[in-house]
This record gives sequence, C-alpha cells and structure tokens, in this order.
Amino acid sequence: MHHIKRNIQTPEALAEKRQREKSKIDEFLALTRDVLSRKKKQEWSNDAFELTQRLLQINPEFYTVWNYRRNILLNGIFPQSTPEQINNLLSNELSMTTTALKANPKVYWIWNHRRWCLENVPDGPERNEVPSMEWRQANWDKELFVTERMLDADARNFLAWNYRRYVLANMPTRKPETSELAYTSRKIGANFSNFSAWHQRSKSLVGLWESGQLDPIQSRDDEFELVSNALYTDPDDQSAWIYHRWLIGSGENKAQLEREIQLIFELLQEQPDSKWCMESLVHYKRLLLQKHSPDSQTLKQECVELLSQLMDLDPVRYCRYQDLKRDLDQ
Repeated sequence: MHHIKRNIQTPEALAEKRQREKSKIDEFLALTRDVLSRKKKQEWSNDAFELTQRLLQINPEFYTVWNYRRNILLNGIFPQSTPEQINNLLSNELSMTTTALKANPKVYWIWNHRRWCLENVPDGPERNEVPSMEWRQANWDKELFVTERMLDADARNFLAWNYRRYVLANMPTRKPETSELAYTSRKIGANFSNFSAWHQRSKSLVGLWESGQLDPIQSRDDEFELVSNALYTDPDDQSAWIYHRWLIGSGENKAQLEREIQLIFELLQEQPDSKWCMESLVHYKRLLLQKHSPDSQTLKQECVELLSQLMDLDPVRYCRYQDLKRDLDQ
C-alpha cells in the first residue's frame, strides 16, 4: 500500500521463512498420506477420527476426508455407542463445524457435514416408553439460531440462506411461515439491496398463498408498497427491481401493470438517467402489448424511444436493446 514503509528482510530471514513454510507443507502432506492410507484400509478407529479433524482444520475443502470422517462414525464409533453418546458426538461435530464456518463461511463441505449430523441425531430419551423428540428438536432449533448468527455476520451469504431454507423445511416442529416473512422484513429493512432476503421472501409468500394463510391480492399490494419504497430509496440497485418483476409476473393483471408503469414513470422524472427505470418501463410496456393492447402504436413508439435512450446510456448492452427494437418492428 502507498506510504507504508516496507520491511526489507535479510537473506537469512527469507531462508528461515521458506523453511517454516516447507515444514508446514511437509507436515500437511505426511498427514494427508496417513489419513488416506487409513481410509484405504477401512480403518474406523478413534485415532483415525482425530487425524481427520487435524487435517480438516488445515484444509476444510478436503471433501474426501469429510466422507471418511462420516464413515468412521457410522462403521466404527456409532455401533459401540448408546443413543445418548451418539447425540453428544453429533453435538460436538456441530460445534466443531460452527468454528470452521466462522473462518470459512462459504465452504460447501462444512454445510454438507452439518446436514448429515442433523439427519443422524437420535430422537431423544424415552418418556413413558415412547421416544421423545428432545434431542432432535434441540439440535434443529439451535441450527436455526446458527443460521441467524451467520446471516448477521454476512446478510448476503447465499449458502447460509439456502441452508436456512433446508433447516426450516426439515425441523421436527415446523416454524409458521409468517415468522419467516417477518424475518425477511427485518433483513430487507436493514438493507434494501439484500437480494437473498428478497428471494427468501418470495419463497415464503408462495408458501403462504398456496396454503391459504395469506390473501394473495391484498398481500401482493402490500408487497408493491414495500418494494416501491426500496425503488425510491435506491433506484440503481437491481435487487428490488428483480423482486418487482417477480410480483408483476406475466402481466395478466392489466390495472396492476398500468399502475406500476405510472409509478416507475414518475420515478424516472426524478431520476432521468436511471437505467433500471427505463429497462423496467420497456419490459412492462411490452407486457401490455403482448397481453392487452397488441395494436397500440403509442406503446410501441414509447418502447422504441426508451430503447434508443438506453443504447446511449448503456452501450455495453447496445446489441440487446437493438434486438428488442427489432422485435417491436415485426
């Protein structure tokens, strides 16, 4: 970086640094050979289990070792354990991978291992000769809390969002869909440009509409009000515009389409160089042409004028806009 004094290392210091790095590499390679050799011999011992943890702490993306670790549990450790011991072992696995996720939040294999752990947690101790769900419920509830903490650290971590959907769909006692809608409201309120939160919201709404828990007409109007606030707050952010297009859908509702076109036109008057305003107007006016007013020359001309402006404003996509103009002429 500029204006920062560089420390010039002596040849002896550089040689020592290289030797330290070489020692680490040699140690890693030796550990890898040892673990893979034990795997080949199908060794399911506690020693092998501990070695996999050492290796995964160095390289958490070594998926072969994650697979081997699970096989050790299934073939060597679980058969000698009580259900309570298995629950404790899997709780330790979840704690170990929580630490790993803090340093490597976007490594698929860590998330994958957590899924496996949750799916293998025993139900729980018997109550009146009937298995309870205490252990399973406790672990799944804790897992939902973990996803919330991960999304507090990085609200756009798509792996954490995807994992959250998995947890919500598989919990022994499901959370109400309305609670997830409230959660996405908080996330969107904190940051309108959180595309993952908008996407999660669309998933929750579809579930509520299909189950009859939410009136699709009234709630859709509420969503348009929410997303309009986001569009006016930052008209250059694509997240809200993509969600807005999802709400419009195929444009079957003419009154709704015309209302939103008017709203975006008013926004364009305030933000005359907004590419997203122009693109959306073209998209929605073309929907009007296709679905409701196929012979409207006025709509066609308005689209052509907007596309001409976009060709000047956004030359990178010049050919795309040119193709859209050509389609309007056909």
